[in-house]
Amino acid sequence: MPESTGPVTSKWKQRRTLLILIAVFFAPLAAAFILYYGMGWRPAGGSNHGELLDPIKALPADAAPLAGKWALVYVGSGTCAEETCRHALWVARQTRLALNQEMDRVNRALLAVENCCDLTFVDREHPGIKVFDVSAPELRAELLGLLPAGDPSPYLFIVDPRGNIVMRFDTREEPRGLLDDMKKLLKLSHIG
Repeated sequence: MPESTGPVTSKWKQRRTLLILIAVFFAPLAAAFILYYGMGWRPAGGSNHGELLDPIKALPADAAPLAGKWALVYVGSGTCAEETCRHALWVARQTRLALNQEMDRVNRALLAVENCCDLTFVDREHPGIKVFDVSAPELRAELLGLLPAGDPSPYLFIVDPRGNIVMRFDTREEPRGLLDDMKKLLKLSHIG
């Protein structure tokens, strides 16, 4: 009389079903891992509105009082007579205020690379902003060498609590983007 192969066949079908289920769930994960780490494929988009700076560079030692907190930094003329400067400082102030409970984690600064400084305007319109005179030729050259090439005046630079310039935001664009970027940075940061 031939032996029954029923239990063996049934066990094999159960194992095969289990292996198929494992493959269905883990194959996409393995494919994504291989594409991302093995082939260097990266998604093209990003969620930030500002421009991440690469490589990241530290501010000069003269701006050391900014360390310890995040900072929105404007680099330009100390007179701030141009509309570009006034608008950038306004964007920095409004962004900081819109951060609500997190606003104490953010400083604002004006790094004057020339004509320092119209303190009556700054004190009246932007109380609490820190002003640094970096108009001396060697300080100016050092600072401008750290920033991306071109005119820095339409930009606000985001500086981390360690004094590194990490991002720049074009103030001619919608200011809501800067607020979104700052909220993300503050949420993810455990320093400053």
